[in-house]
Amino acid sequence: MKIVRTCIYPKDIQCITGRSERYGRKLLNTIKSHYGKQKHQFITSEEFAEYRGIKLETVNEYLQKVS
Repeated sequence: MKIVRTCIYPKDIQCITGRSERYGRKLLNTIKSHYGKQKHQFITSEEFAEYRGIKLETVNEYLQKVS
């Protein structure tokens, strides 16, 4: 079984959405604020998928391809 990365980074958001990496950083900060996380905490693939309304399976498929 292949291990799937659980953290989302700005570069991942850039590739998934087709937007800039700067947009990815801004979106991660928005999601952190939404979930009440501190600056040093990570955003998981589940949180990203729920916030953006994307199926978790789609995000995990992408993370498997790039890992």
